[in-house]
Amino acid sequence: MKNIIIASTSTIHGSGYLEYILDELTLLYKDTEEILFVPYARPSGITHDAYTEIATKAFIKINKRIVGLHTFKNPIEAVQNAQGIFVGGGNTFVLTNMLYKNNLINVLSQVVNKGTPYLGTSAGSNICGLTIRTTNDMPIVYPPSFDALKLVSFNINPHYLDPDSKSKHMGETRETRIKEFHKFNTQPVVGLREGSWLQVKNNTITLKGNLSARIFEVNKTPYEVETGTKLNDLK
Repeated sequence: MKNIIIASTSTIHGSGYLEYILDELTLLYKDTEEILFVPYARPSGITHDAYTEIATKAFIKINKRIVGLHTFKNPIEAVQNAQGIFVGGGNTFVLTNMLYKNNLINVLSQVVNKGTPYLGTSAGSNICGLTIRTTNDMPIVYPPSFDALKLVSFNINPHYLDPDSKSKHMGETRETRIKEFHKFNTQPVVGLREGSWLQVKNNTITLKGNLSARIFEVNKTPYEVETGTKLNDLK
């Protein structure tokens, strides 16, 4: 049974790292003492050790132990034996490239589909979808494929931002970019706003948090869904 949290972000304004979602993580990892942390996305280019330390400090608050995947000689075995998994945010292309480099895409998908608790934030959420083509990140490296874990039947756009009518910024909005995506791709896209997450329990996908999400389907007008909405049929 899948047991997943797909969160838009690790940190919301005025809150510490993962602080806003710690109650949910206590439930997600209730039968887990040690969590395997995947630091590959390296936000701002920080080291794997430095990133693991950030995660460690957050999970101490709920009495969970963190161990970095980068410390294992055999990352495939580490994922297969993990009690719980957390894939942090950063650059989605860097993360995906490392997962392919270490032959982890299939094994990670398999263990999560079999029930290993999984938390993804930002880049770690992007990879839960069908592909990473709706990330906001710069393609600073070139992974062998844009195909992702396919844990849900749609794509994710974390950190989704609505157009600001007062802004003087003349670049593309997120909505514009997703519409461009749908000129070449057909899968739906869920725009997750900051502080929102998707809870996946087996085949039930529920929007959580205080905000609505914006749904994009090919050849349809984008629409809002309120927190508590089930997204099982979105495909």
